[in-house]
Amino acid sequence: MKILILGAGVTGSSVATALASEENDITVIDMNAHLLSALKDRLDIATILGNAAHPSVLESANVRNADIVIAVTDRDETNMLACQIINTLYSRPKTIARIRSIDYLLHPELFAENGIAIDIVISPEQIVMEAIRNLIEFPGALHVSEFADGLVRLFSVKVVAEGFLTGTKIKVLSENLANAKIRVVAIFRKGIGIPVNGEAAIAEEDEVFFVSPAEEVLKVLTDLHKLEAPMRSVIIAGGGHVGKRLAMALEKDHQIKVIEYDLERVKKISTELEHTEVLYGDATNESLLREELIGSSDLFCAVTDNDGVNIISAALAKNLGVRKAICLLNNNSYTKLLQGTGVDVVVLPNQETLGSILKHVRKGDVARVSSLCGGTAEAIEAIAHHSQGLLSVVGLRVDQINLPAGVVLGALIRSKEVIPIHHDTIIEEDDNVVMFALDKKLVRNIEGFFQRL
Repeated sequence: MKILILGAGVTGSSVATALASEENDITVIDMNAHLLSALKDRLDIATILGNAAHPSVLESANVRNADIVIAVTDRDETNMLACQIINTLYSRPKTIARIRSIDYLLHPELFAENGIAIDIVISPEQIVMEAIRNLIEFPGALHVSEFADGLVRLFSVKVVAEGFLTGTKIKVLSENLANAKIRVVAIFRKGIGIPVNGEAAIAEEDEVFFVSPAEEVLKVLTDLHKLEAPMRSVIIAGGGHVGKRLAMALEKDHQIKVIEYDLERVKKISTELEHTEVLYGDATNESLLREELIGSSDLFCAVTDNDGVNIISAALAKNLGVRKAICLLNNNSYTKLLQGTGVDVVVLPNQETLGSILKHVRKGDVARVSSLCGGTAEAIEAIAHHSQGLLSVVGLRVDQINLPAGVVLGALIRSKEVIPIHHDTIIEEDDNVVMFALDKKLVRNIEGFFQRL
């Protein structure tokens, strides 16, 4: 597939890295020669220096022959204009644009049929906010994704020393859960996926992934002895796009404080948040955190646009006694700096955003993709179709589907109902199938089974 990426920043770089490893023909446009050079050194891709919204630059990138254009520059206006120009001058490429500003997103008519010509609009900040909100809704989970319009959740838990899960075999765990709709789909040990079978034993420090109907997640966490007390008092470090969205989503049901270093930003969001206390200050200031009673707070969310501030403030909050700390990191490598800090959960915006892009790049009828474990694994929801002359799962029993080792069926949704998966369950037309691939390279083997004619 020929893919044109506009923007070589954090998001553009992560998308290029993910897609270049899958035998795609990638070209990246950016005005920063240093960013392009760094990408070129790492990846086998083409790069073009220039303004991504200039027709001549797009033409030099051979945009007319691209299959898809992903506009993720650091300016919403550039992304929108580039997509509009492409739609006006060319007809073929599908366009995806990152839009960050709430001001634009509050007016969906801008992107309607007669509005700005963008095929798919994504908002990374909204995606990240929802990821954090899911962690608050399901306290005790390390990661939560939703599939099938919210009917199904994929979630993971960390195994602690002498905990309920330590040393337990999968077959014993499945018997204890006693629900065929709840499935263990993966175990990651020191970052490496381990094939799931009945005899596999769970060890300390493993990350175990489950797929469950949404209404059963809290019960499963309870059964696993992983459910934590609800989080009511939340301090958010950073009043930017993510922090503001998170405060807006939580302020009606939680006690929220936002700490923001930019005074103008403080004044602006203070008028937009109705039930949130907005504080002007530095989230890495120990005195400020003590004054705001961080030690008696349930949750500290470090979501500024500075990884260093997030690491320091989250580690400091844990040291001062906050019950739980979530740290947002744009640079995946910095996760190593959190070892020994006590920080509970790391949220990687690039990984969260990547899934929303991949679902439009994947072949087959794919409804949703979740990129996991630093981008090495994927959960994918695909729709089954009878494809004459092509591979298809329709009409096959589960034990007849020749999926590669390392791909596990997680859930089957039929007519908006989650149904149990047994070895003799037969896949029907329009079933939604949620699968977990221990290695994202296995996804290409999945795609062939879910082609739409």
